[in-house]
Amino acid sequence: QVQVVESGGALVQAGGSLRLSCTVTSMVFDDYSMGWFRQAPGKERESVSCISYTGRTTRYSDSVKERFTISRDNVKNILYLDMNSLKPEDTGIYYCAIEEHPNRFGDDAWCRKGANFAFWGQGTQVTVSS
Repeated sequence: QVQVVESGGALVQAGGSLRLSCTVTSMVFDDYSMGWFRQAPGKERESVSCISYTGRTTRYSDSVKERFTISRDNVKNILYLDMNSLKPEDTGIYYCAIEEHPNRFGDDAWCRKGANFAFWGQGTQVTVSS
């Protein structure tokens, strides 16, 4: 059974940095594209970033471009999200998700659609204080 576990969430001051990690077990990690999503209190879940199964191609939402970096280690089976210049509006629960189909990676619209991702972690809380 696929297991997806996020970690690294914390309380941080505005302008600070965090690194989120997502460890995946029981699947061929480097066959699947992955994404990070987040959900703020009282808001719908939104896409943050996606990365292809090779790690060569990435996508970002406009709100995090130039501040966040997604990456993956296909040997250790870990997905990362490096977050810099954090803002209070980045507060939320951050989820790691795995694409439903192997060897598939799409455009920005594909990345934004949570339904394209079949496996999800339980989330890690990020709180940015002003």
